[in-house]
Amino acid sequence: MTPSTSRISVIALSILWLFTVGLAVGRSRIDDRQNKEKQRIQDPIQNAAEKVKRGRRIFRFDTFGDQAFWGGTLKLHQAIEGARFGGVGPGVSPRTALAVGLKIDVDALSHELLEEIERGRINLDDPTVTLAILRLKAVLGVTGEFKARGALNTVGIQCALCHSTVDDSHPSLCAGAVTPNPGSGCIGHRLDGWANRDLNVGAIVALAPDLSALATLLGTSQDNVRTVLRSWGPGKFDAELILDGKAFNPRQISNGVMTRTNVPGATLIPPAFGLGGVNLHTWTGWGSVPHWNAFVANLEMHGVGRFFDPRLDNAAQFPIAATHGFGYLPHISPDDDKITSKLSDLQLYQLSIPSPQPRAGSFEPAAATRGDELFSGKAGCNNCHVEPLWTEPGWNLHLPAEVCVDAFQADRAPDQRYRTSPIGAIFTHTKGGFFHDGRFPTLDAVVDHYNTCFHLGLSASEKHDLIQYLLSLTF
Repeated sequence: MTPSTSRISVIALSILWLFTVGLAVGRSRIDDRQNKEKQRIQDPIQNAAEKVKRGRRIFRFDTFGDQAFWGGTLKLHQAIEGARFGGVGPGVSPRTALAVGLKIDVDALSHELLEEIERGRINLDDPTVTLAILRLKAVLGVTGEFKARGALNTVGIQCALCHSTVDDSHPSLCAGAVTPNPGSGCIGHRLDGWANRDLNVGAIVALAPDLSALATLLGTSQDNVRTVLRSWGPGKFDAELILDGKAFNPRQISNGVMTRTNVPGATLIPPAFGLGGVNLHTWTGWGSVPHWNAFVANLEMHGVGRFFDPRLDNAAQFPIAATHGFGYLPHISPDDDKITSKLSDLQLYQLSIPSPQPRAGSFEPAAATRGDELFSGKAGCNNCHVEPLWTEPGWNLHLPAEVCVDAFQADRAPDQRYRTSPIGAIFTHTKGGFFHDGRFPTLDAVVDHYNTCFHLGLSASEKHDLIQYLLSLTF
């Protein structure tokens, strides 16, 4: 071997060594990244945190593809934009939007725009302003998709429409349009999980130009559908209407006394916090959190997904649902399903929403302490509203007769019973009344009802103390 050949061999070996080392270092770095990724995925706390973040995004912004219904079928976007932009009617102004309980996320507005609104320089009677706010994605639970020239193309809704509101950090911005549920406002910071007791869902849907799909489903006219929708009032929604077609409770009865007739079948919107550890959800215990999320996303929001509940095949109880196969929605490609893959993240976020705390001065501490003794003692409330879940651990349902009320709403659910509703943070949803249909306007009326139903013999002062304790509760 010549000297030059020897030098070439040494150089070649050196290059080969450097290349091998480089491959090893590169592989090591790749392995490190993969190990860290694997470790991240296997870390349950990190995994939970990421699922909660995804769930919050879904809760606030995901329409599940329901624009095809709200925009494409009902054409609700045309009523929002008005004839001026190619729609129908006068359009929906910000003042009108606030009056029907829609909320605006102050954090989605620029500081300059907020300042202009506060100084009264923005015309809240102009539908053009509503469209501008929709472009900013500032309306809780409503998403508008726009055409190139600025007109609305379609509109969709999210979970946050009914189960979020905003705080009262800017109380003057309700603009006289509505007196909000205590503790909430009209334009403010998001309060996820709060029941929007200002939201008039029926009035909003009734604005849609084309309700023929609902009219055909219910076997009636569009005018009759609008009459039913407008009967609901703020903070209420009738999820069973499209299942059984029962629009009104003919006889509302409490403690054996008929108090009203032909009461709208809508029930109060419940909060979406305080659900952890609670078995059944909704007023009549249809199912757990993921069941009801799937039910609402598919059947009520009209998103694109799969749903299975053979109880809806009971034609005697659910004639409309049985006729149209709502208990077994048809197979679709998993790639087209916009709901099922999100149920896990959505559930975890809802279970993680922290419970609000009662404000200082909102109850009398000494009276609440006495009320605590009554709650677990003479009043017997803790027999069903078990601390700290404030409902029964387990199958938390009761026959209507057990709580001395009529069976109308219970009979619209599979088990024909009422759920023991968790009463933590009850101070967040006092507007609209209490019980499933709001039949009792105040907590005083609720306590009076149970005092009569269970023959408790509570004195006026004991009732007062018990109510103060109820106002102090949280989860």
